[in-house]
Amino acid sequence: MLGVAAMVGALNGALALGGWVASAPMSQASRADAQPAPEPDPDVLSPPPAFVFDAPLPGRVINSPFGLRQLPWEESGRLHQGVDIAAPAGAAVKVAANGVVKATGVSPTYGRYVLVMHKGGLSTLYAHLARPARGVKRGAYLRRGEIVAFVGNSGRSSGSHLHFEIRKGDKPLNPSFFLGRTFAEADDLPLRAASRVSRKVHKATVSRWPTGMTKAAKRQVELARLKNGQVKATLPVATAPAPADPTASSLSDAAI
Repeated sequence: MLGVAAMVGALNGALALGGWVASAPMSQASRADAQPAPEPDPDVLSPPPAFVFDAPLPGRVINSPFGLRQLPWEESGRLHQGVDIAAPAGAAVKVAANGVVKATGVSPTYGRYVLVMHKGGLSTLYAHLARPARGVKRGAYLRRGEIVAFVGNSGRSSGSHLHFEIRKGDKPLNPSFFLGRTFAEADDLPLRAASRVSRKVHKATVSRWPTGMTKAAKRQVELARLKNGQVKATLPVATAPAPADPTASSLSDAAI
């Protein structure tokens, strides 16, 4: 009987000791270990955006927007399929997004150009160039912000500037919806909004006649002017033959 009593007493003592240990205050180190884990940084966990578009001429403004435009020698408006950004000859043009050079060449209307393909079936076109940058040729991979070319006045152009286009397949999109913006995924791209064309016709002015326009053609327009300045006769506009690559079909349209 004494042996059993001793065992019960020992067990009660162990339980009491355990309760005292459990209720004892934690040390500073123990309290630190018990601190809740910090909240995860959402910037660290968020994946990078799928699409990022930079301006090809940072700090320069668009002086001829996307949409219907009528030039001084035209009878009515036609779709200006990109934007014109005024800049001095020789200014460095940067590629707007990561991509692969699809084509470089010379068009009677676009002058020297570079066509770059991007993921999602998008492409960007840089036209009226002085020249492409060194190493920019078909198949070259370009990272966003790399120099792709230099501003010029080649082709049917009325002054030094960059003509810049964005397309989905061969459908022109308004670059103003993309430049300086990021998109988490392809579904976020503003394709529908960027493809809309206002019915308003922008009447453009030029500082000088396009390079290559003959004196006879200029005279034809001057004679056709009315007192209010409206042109009632149109000039034939030379166009480049359609390229073999359907993604470069935009090169068959005149642009200034």
